[in-house]
Amino acid sequence: MKKNIVGIQQIGVGLKDAREGWKWYRSAFGMDIKVFEDTATARLMHHYTNGKDCERYAALAMNMEGGGGFEVWQHTQIDPKPPVFDIKLGDTGIFITKMKCRNVQRAYDQHQEMGVNILGEPTLNPENRLHYYLKDPYNNIFEVLEDDRCFMKQKSLTGGVAGAVVGVSDIDKAMEVYSGILQYDEVGTDSTGTFEDFTPLPGGKEKYRRVVLSHKEPRTGPFSKLLGPTQIELVQPLDRSPRNIFENRIWGELGFIHLCFNIKGMEALQAECEAKGFPFTVNSANSFDMGSAAGHFSYISDPDGTPIEFVETHKLPIAEKLGLYINLKKRDPQKPLPSWMVKSLALNRVKD
Repeated sequence: MKKNIVGIQQIGVGLKDAREGWKWYRSAFGMDIKVFEDTATARLMHHYTNGKDCERYAALAMNMEGGGGFEVWQHTQIDPKPPVFDIKLGDTGIFITKMKCRNVQRAYDQHQEMGVNILGEPTLNPENRLHYYLKDPYNNIFEVLEDDRCFMKQKSLTGGVAGAVVGVSDIDKAMEVYSGILQYDEVGTDSTGTFEDFTPLPGGKEKYRRVVLSHKEPRTGPFSKLLGPTQIELVQPLDRSPRNIFENRIWGELGFIHLCFNIKGMEALQAECEAKGFPFTVNSANSFDMGSAAGHFSYISDPDGTPIEFVETHKLPIAEKLGLYINLKKRDPQKPLPSWMVKSLALNRVKD
């Protein structure tokens, strides 16, 4: 089977209290669809956890507007630490999660009314799209980004994940992964200097090279309609050497812990990653079981050590209480699932 990148499945968010954080994300972003919820031991992540098993709670939450989800993640045997320094734009790792939004001004007004910590007013980015930044109660920064594509209209202020801003030490080297392997093969903008829309961010007045990547061809595969098109924004500081956001910490501690892609063709992907010098750092080999969901997962690291996860889903619950699941192993890897089938995930909505 050929490699197929279906889309961003989720961004992992390390939290002190993942259930509390998820409730806030339901309110602020409408991330109210439970795909799985599980408590177990993370035994395969030794590359990122100093060789130790980690007890954890995790849940995957989606938004039926479309876009990727959040994997809210919590260490349950240690007190997860925040960054050991004041991180800035361009420090290596996932610095910002982008959230798609059909009506940016409405979301901005409602977030203001909710008392959300908003960083600056809505402005135009280099692509001439309206956006603004905000910070959640746990010190994570999000970008609400104009995007009128919608899978299933909801009442939520935003849709799901539309991409990420990733700090790198060398953009050209990083593009070997983000363009070469992840197929973000279209450069929307490639600019150097200071940027007015970065001003509200920590370090936002400094000089950067900023490259916004998207994909020329629409993504295909089972969940491509829901996950939709996304972008990766690579930011390289030019006035200083960046520090690693997870310096002296392990995976799963506080902050954005990984960028996860839903894929088909794991064996082909593994061969390509090895050939290009980015071998798997983690490989579940046969199958994982996350409570009600199952599949095969692996990781690579980008040139600065940022974890990138790949998940090939084998089984997904539609209506867990009724015992209804989607079996994906025998389906055409390029063909989207019928919309009615994906929309049935709404049966797993969490209400507050």
